[in-house]
Amino acid sequence: MSAEPLKTLFHPFDAGALSLPRKGERILFLGAEPGFRLPEGFDAELHLVQGFRPHFRALQASGFTVTPGVEGEAFDAAFVLAGRHRGQNELRVAEAVERVTPGGLIVVAGGKDDGIASLRKHIGELVPLKGHLPKHHGIAFWFRRPADVVAATLRAANPDLVVEDRFRTAPGMFSFDKIDAGSKLLIENLPTDMRGSVADFCAGWGYVAAEVAARSPGISALDLYEADFEALEAAKANLGNTGVEPGFFWIDLLSEPVERRYDVVVMNPPFHRSRATEPEIGAGMIPAAGKALKPGGRLFMVANRQLPYEPVLAAAFSSHAELARDGMFKVFTARR
Repeated sequence: MSAEPLKTLFHPFDAGALSLPRKGERILFLGAEPGFRLPEGFDAELHLVQGFRPHFRALQASGFTVTPGVEGEAFDAAFVLAGRHRGQNELRVAEAVERVTPGGLIVVAGGKDDGIASLRKHIGELVPLKGHLPKHHGIAFWFRRPADVVAATLRAANPDLVVEDRFRTAPGMFSFDKIDAGSKLLIENLPTDMRGSVADFCAGWGYVAAEVAARSPGISALDLYEADFEALEAAKANLGNTGVEPGFFWIDLLSEPVERRYDVVVMNPPFHRSRATEPEIGAGMIPAAGKALKPGGRLFMVANRQLPYEPVLAAAFSSHAELARDGMFKVFTARR
């Protein structure tokens, strides 16, 4: 997300449409991202919630109080930074309603390209809005905490999903409503006789790890690494009885070291965080996987066909080969 929605969120205070929170007040900030500037005279105590590990670490380094999940209640006000996922946005608004005191202020902001106008209309159908302001290619709107039926309505409209009668997911997670086609191609081309210790990088809500455990009963350890806190929490429930005790690591693989060493790493690395393709994410994951492997260890990864990962694999591994491809994806193996 760009910095513009962050500016939009605080614009009503800069413009004088909303009074600055008083010192001693506690404000919950859901979906907080690094890079925001507080208006002059903003003295309230912010409690930031951010489950994406790189953003979490950046906010923490800036001195803010930040947690990966919501903690506390009876906040005086709440801010919601809306993103691209409507269901996730509605659930965050529901969380804000539940966590602030009756009559507490709730401010929501997001970019026009991310559907903030539709969200404002929908919330306005459930509760009277007190105002709104467009600015920085986005919209901020606000209301006072209504009866809890509003939160219940939003939650009922966005229940946890069950994919293929096995995996529980929630809006906002990667491929939350179906098995990702790239991950499926990766699984179809993995050996079924893997042994030793296995790591799933960018594990999401656990599909690849669960399939590895089911198809390779000879593995002795299985660890999942994921930057999305909520997806990793879902993976803990989705792994079930695997025959081994899985390990779960909430980590930014691009900036935090992996302490353990593995015989096999499997991964479906992301190739974007916003709408634009960012091949450097996957390019950074490849050497991270190499460092996490024991000598002779193997990597299995899937990537979009157009992404040029072959030179990166050649630089990080002693050998690599393409195992399969279809109209959208290609699967590689590499040996350290």
